[in-house]
Amino acid sequence: MKISARNGIKGTVESVKLGEVMASIKIKVEDPTLITAAITRESAEDLELSGGDEVKAVIKSTEIMVAK
Repeated sequence: MKISARNGIKGTVESVKLGEVMASIKIKVEDPTLITAAITRESAEDLELSGGDEVKAVIKSTEIMVAK
């Protein structure tokens, strides 16, 4: 996948908590550092995120996104 954002940090999904509208994704980037990303539930389901997945936390000036 190619994206224009240049601030990406590789990590592993620690947990996915789905709410009615939003999802909280905890990503371990370096032991013991975790990043928490808030994305829509629909995006989390579309990406089929689950614990152990290798992902990239893509950081923009106003938000952190998740790419798989």
